[in-house]
Amino acid sequence: MEPLTLLVGFFTEFGYAAVFSVLIACGFGLPIPEDVTLVTGGIISGLGYTHVATMTIVGLAGVLVGDGLVFTVGRVYGTRVFELKWVKRFLTPKRLGTVREKLAKHGNWVVFAARFMPGLRTPIFLTTGATSQVSLAQFFILDGLAALISVPVWVYLGYLGAERREWLMQWVQRGQAATLTVLGVALVGFILFHTFRKRNAKRCRA
Repeated sequence: MEPLTLLVGFFTEFGYAAVFSVLIACGFGLPIPEDVTLVTGGIISGLGYTHVATMTIVGLAGVLVGDGLVFTVGRVYGTRVFELKWVKRFLTPKRLGTVREKLAKHGNWVVFAARFMPGLRTPIFLTTGATSQVSLAQFFILDGLAALISVPVWVYLGYLGAERREWLMQWVQRGQAATLTVLGVALVGFILFHTFRKRNAKRCRA
């Protein structure tokens, strides 16, 4: 049985609490995509088991609490967190190197972008907390802004496609690819803008 069907049954049985709990577990590396979890929450709303607006709020809460807990674990343990066995399972030396490189290049905005990068989301939040690069308040602002974009999109996609599962999963896959493409274009644009602004500032001083 596919994960989506299992989640629909589980969420139908236990409602908002199940969605909230699974989203928190996703933050700690549960092998269920967060996007699929949110879409499934929308599906049970589309089927009439929950209210879609309430589900969106529950989704936002679950995402932010899960992300905040991951960040806090990193902050409490510091760099020692990378030696924990459960962390080593998903945060390989290569992945850790990639995360550190992105943080060094792009700074705090990597926290915002991490919401749209499923494979690096948890490692980025954990590493950001461990290195104390941003405060807890800054983390929630950046992550919250990103969640306000992504969470409603996935929940309402599930709500609108509740009766057409195959069509829905096609759009989930397309949505993930499109999100990464848009994010990549935006990131390149930001880097170019930042570079040109620096050059213009140097010319003005000269």
